[in-house]
Amino acid sequence: MSRNGRSVPKGGSNRPISARLSATALQDRFNDLNKLPISIRLGSYRADFIYWGVLGSKWWRNYAHTHSFYEICYANSGRGTFRILDRHYVIRKGDLFVAKPGEMHEIISGRGEPLRIYFWAYTLVPAQPMSGSSTSPAGASAGHPPAAATTDADRSIDALIHAFSVSRCWVASCAPTMDRTLQLLCEEMAQQSPGYTRAIAALVTKLLLDTARAVTGGAVPGEAIDVPPHDQAEAVARTAARYLRDNLSRPISVCDVAAQVDLSERHLSRLFQRVMKMSILEYLTNIRIQTASQLLLDRELSIKQVARAVGYPDPHYFSTLFGRKMGLTPGEFRRTGGTRFLKRSGTTIGDDASASGVR
Repeated sequence: MSRNGRSVPKGGSNRPISARLSATALQDRFNDLNKLPISIRLGSYRADFIYWGVLGSKWWRNYAHTHSFYEICYANSGRGTFRILDRHYVIRKGDLFVAKPGEMHEIISGRGEPLRIYFWAYTLVPAQPMSGSSTSPAGASAGHPPAAATTDADRSIDALIHAFSVSRCWVASCAPTMDRTLQLLCEEMAQQSPGYTRAIAALVTKLLLDTARAVTGGAVPGEAIDVPPHDQAEAVARTAARYLRDNLSRPISVCDVAAQVDLSERHLSRLFQRVMKMSILEYLTNIRIQTASQLLLDRELSIKQVARAVGYPDPHYFSTLFGRKMGLTPGEFRRTGGTRFLKRSGTTIGDDASASGVR
């Protein structure tokens, strides 16, 4: 196969490009990220990427230098030395090492085990507030303050990015998830399947967050998810109601519903009554009758079939219940097309029984 993966071995045409590449060739696709203009919004900040690359098939060294941006390196294999601000660090597989703007640094690969790294660089600047309904961040410069963080997630990210920018940690051990994120980026660039740029944006966001998390060592707490008691009760009731709607064709007990929301039957019954203003049984009966009123308009279905479809295996019981709720038997409802006609002072008034709901 050619290096760019365009020629396909005999018999391998149905395999994904990423599966047909060697591990090294797939990693080299990381360089292809340079073809994409990548800009990521993080909280009140924006990261504009400058370059991406893979280095280290043989011994190498980049001599002492500085950048006006952030440069991040991840050791994929081998060993080496990272020198920054008169500090020396031995680098091994799985290490992340960071040079922030203005920090003098150099990297020296080991000779016996050449250091192979992924590297990427970006500027990190406050983003201007978004204008109108645009979802893309506006231009930003150091002269503009960050856009105000309006959510707990944004405030948490801002705290993380700030802690990362002032951290005195230059080398950190990363979780295996970073290795997988980098691999996924290579696979997306190799495949370039529909939506791959969106997938890359999401993966790059995770790469940025995981970098900051590794360097700060968990010093920044995550955002709290504080659900007010009333909202929490409503969420539970809505979940229970959705379960009832999704399963109305089969026998359902309060015990079944309680198990779905991990509450006792008594607790769920009280909560459901408070939020929905009716009992679980009343709600289930209502949605069954409302569903039946729609199915009865399909004359291809027998009344017995409709009854079973809404959870009533006994058609006689269904007919009795339907008549009590709707004021018409299922047969009468079907014959009138779901409409009742009342005469008042010689005027005929159409009343759509299916729309009138449960009385």
